[in-house]
Amino acid sequence: MIGNDEFFESLQTAITNNQITLPTLPEVALKVRDAVEQENVTAQQIADMVATDAALSTRLLQVANSPLYRGRVSIDTIQMAITRLGYKLVRSLVVSLAMKQMFQATSDTMEVRLRRMWEQSVEVAAISRVLAQTLSHLDKDQAMLAGLIHNIGALPILTWAESSYPELMEDEAALDSLLDALTPDISALILNTWGFAETLEEAAKQSRNLQYDGGPQADYVDVVIVARLQSQHSDQIESPADWLKVPAFLKVGLDPEIELIEIEGVAEDIESVQGAFL
Repeated sequence: MIGNDEFFESLQTAITNNQITLPTLPEVALKVRDAVEQENVTAQQIADMVATDAALSTRLLQVANSPLYRGRVSIDTIQMAITRLGYKLVRSLVVSLAMKQMFQATSDTMEVRLRRMWEQSVEVAAISRVLAQTLSHLDKDQAMLAGLIHNIGALPILTWAESSYPELMEDEAALDSLLDALTPDISALILNTWGFAETLEEAAKQSRNLQYDGGPQADYVDVVIVARLQSQHSDQIESPADWLKVPAFLKVGLDPEIELIEIEGVAEDIESVQGAFL
């Protein structure tokens, strides 16, 4: 069976030689992302960008009228949806829709893998948003985006494994090990290529590093690490008692005896975010 280092080298060579291409964001997603970072951008300007994509326009209207964000008045225009949701959430939704379209399977085995990966990414995003709400120095929508995109590196890894090392697709344990080892670095590479903020790139790169310690205050890396530990898909730590040994967990300030999902209102918030992205 191929080792992690050998696979990583072969994947890097394949990318360099254009045998496999890294995922790319569509132009509308890049435009919206860049516009959100501008101080003087208006909701109408972002609406004009979104309106060029029918699927995206429909999705924003659905989310704006969903239980999580619904107000007294029904939203029926893209500009109103953007005003209600806020620019950063709109950016996350735009990126999520683009990413969801990337998670398309070419085989039954790949479909199971990609569906599980996407569901985990959305769950981590939802939990990250909830965690950041208690940390006043962090932005909850930025935290949600960090959780959503932290696993993007799994796509080229799975694609290359399926096309060049089909035996890996039949060995779940070996493939899991490979993904855990290589996804963070490939994710960071993709996010760097996309031009995302360094904080998001770092969150992806350190997402599985349980000894990460970036300073006295919790950052987006810490939030994603804790969200992964709280995720039902995570098996990084067998016992919640061991969470006290994780610097990120201590800085986020969650009682290790309590699962986040058990706190009143949290389950509903997580389900609502998942409903917006799945």
